[in-house]
Amino acid sequence: MTVDGPAPPPGRAGPSSLRAHRRTTPHPSCASASISVRRHRLLRLGRQPTRRTVQGDLEAALCTVLRVPEVRLTVAGRTDAGVHAAGQVAHADLQAPVDPAALARRLNGVLAPDVRIRRVQPAPPGFDARFSALSRRYVYRIADGYADPLRRRDTLAWPRPLDGAAMHDAAQLMLGEHDFAAYCKRREGATTVRRLLGLDVVRRADGGDVLEVTVEADAFCHSMVRALVGSLLAVGEGRRDRGWPAEVLAAARRPPDGRVVAAHGLTLMEVRYPPDDALAARVEQTRRLRVLADPA
Repeated sequence: MTVDGPAPPPGRAGPSSLRAHRRTTPHPSCASASISVRRHRLLRLGRQPTRRTVQGDLEAALCTVLRVPEVRLTVAGRTDAGVHAAGQVAHADLQAPVDPAALARRLNGVLAPDVRIRRVQPAPPGFDARFSALSRRYVYRIADGYADPLRRRDTLAWPRPLDGAAMHDAAQLMLGEHDFAAYCKRREGATTVRRLLGLDVVRRADGGDVLEVTVEADAFCHSMVRALVGSLLAVGEGRRDRGWPAEVLAAARRPPDGRVVAAHGLTLMEVRYPPDDALAARVEQTRRLRVLADPA
């Protein structure tokens, strides 16, 4: 993914990760890395032939540093255009072993300042940055009072006060496995069934004008986090009651006034993986087409 703008303050969303891992095959090795990305609204993650993308930047940097004609990258989360990353993970199969620390240093020497490698490390057999993942965790920042101009690139400025407690209560009614069609942009042949592991709304103790919406799920579909936040904003403003977002979820159809909030307030914070000996099983499970279990 590509990003732009200054790095966030310490402890906040910043670098994302890229991982390199080693395979069981005798010659190629696989590397994983941690990467920091600050994204502009027009820059995207996935490779595109006519525009700059994060994946394109990283693959080009790997080709330059390793002096090879082509490197293909697999990323953990294909986030919407304009979404930042503090914990993105990617892997690449390499033709020869590498020194992880030296590779990270050399990549940062050729990458643009808005994309940074936090670390590179060998990956265990069976690792796949995308399909091995157990969950992804995002944070969406909203300033409903004073909007710090230094955080304007990663925080949504909201013009009206919000009831964070009501938003949090509404969020708890959507936890678990559901068909999130009402909160997703549909893709042909793709499922919208997801397991929502956590959805918390907290007003930061060190900055009373900032609400943080933390979302964790086993996977996300296109625009899902931003649509969930949009429905919670309607509750926070008092335009809808606390049960409304769950009612939208159950109806499996986005209402005409359903809001998808701007991408710049969203940051991918973390991707979690199972123990090494469970990676292959997790890949197999993730690749299956998901359907909701029959309630009967």
